Amino acid sequence: MSGIEHGRKRRFITGTAAAVGALAAIGASTFTGTADAATDSAATDRGPKPTVVLEHGAFADASSWDGVIARLRRDGYPVVAAANPLRGPASDAAALRSLVDHIKGPVILVGHSYGGSVISAAAVGEPRVKALVYVAAFLPAPGETALQLTNQYPGSTLPGTLDPVPFTNADGITGTDLYIQQDKFRAQFAADVPADRAALAAATQRPIAQAALTEKATAAAWQTVPSWDIVTTEDLNIPAAAQRFMAERAHAHTTEVAASHSVAVSHPGLVAGVVEQAARATR
Repeated sequence: MSGIEHGRKRRFITGTAAAVGALAAIGASTFTGTADAATDSAATDRGPKPTVVLEHGAFADASSWDGVIARLRRDGYPVVAAANPLRGPASDAAALRSLVDHIKGPVILVGHSYGGSVISAAAVGEPRVKALVYVAAFLPAPGETALQLTNQYPGSTLPGTLDPVPFTNADGITGTDLYIQQDKFRAQFAADVPADRAALAAATQRPIAQAALTEKATAAAWQTVPSWDIVTTEDLNIPAAAQRFMAERAHAHTTEVAASHSVAVSHPGLVAGVVEQAARATR
């Protein structure tokens, strides 16, 4: 073979290899683009993230969710922290249900403490509520009360810290509001929260009507709605044994943490993480 012919053959082989390489690269790029488009399409098919509705409990207010809200919003979740009237499970559930009905799209309901009783009632018959998340909370069955469930197991020191305040409504109906004595608030409710923040929470706490703790539940959405539960093992309000009993009965996905009753303040990242687990699992 002449030198010219050899050079031509080498250029042909080199050119052919380059062309094959280019075609392979184009094919790989096309495949990757198709895969990315399919992934994007699947993500779109899952729809928007659900709105997380947070229901506080007794002796707290909506600001107790601040740390949780910050994390959920950072991760792209719409969030509403409801104002719980703390008058009784039925009336409080009706108020919460009105808010849920106003929200478009799927909803995750999260209840702390007595707020668990409220979300259990508010979610009944509402298909847009995709999951319930209980945070150191009550999960009453029909006929049960918060006080009954608290007393079912030893460990609550709440009664000795309460400060009862009689009230009279404009219609003449009387009752008793329950506060926690401010000088006992941190030890009872928020032992793992910094002292200055616990003092603010003590001063801004919202009272619960005493009658709310003895009002019987009439329905329990956890019987049909997927549930998650955070059990606080250092809780002096609702004994950990009572929390475990309710979580197991509800077949809830359970996370235990060595925390006080005020776990949403002391461990906001953990609480937000469990809420997001529930949201992802039910989308």
